[in-house]
Amino acid sequence: MRDPQNLPADPHPTDSERPARPALLVVLTVILALEAALVVGVAAWLLIELLTQKPQSYPSAVVIVVLVFLAAAWLIATVVGVARRRPWARASAVTIQILQLAVAVGCFQGLYARPDLGWALLVPALVAGVLAVSPAVVRASARNTE
Repeated sequence: MRDPQNLPADPHPTDSERPARPALLVVLTVILALEAALVVGVAAWLLIELLTQKPQSYPSAVVIVVLVFLAAAWLIATVVGVARRRPWARASAVTIQILQLAVAVGCFQGLYARPDLGWALLVPALVAGVLAVSPAVVRASARNTE
């Protein structure tokens, strides 16, 4: 039988066992939550448009709606992971911000350029990306391996 004193530490300690949330983690969580709310709103709008308007291509419209709903689910899962201080959520947040940066850059160029949307996507992506790799957030969400 195993000695209870030699058991490994709980990889997910309760909130009472963890230090207080750093402000940068709270800011990252808020930014991700706002992004998630926006994507959920876009998904709902696209679904309403699909049901009330005639698209040029139904298969393309359905695929876009499904992809936006998947993106919303991914963002919501990442927000929950960051709020619970899960280490995987940092990588997910960075990946989301890199994709958002790519979309923002696309908004600055082309025939239908929308610099206002580009800046609205670029600024939070940069801030959240930096916050996700900041030492305070990494320490707060690092797995306890002791």
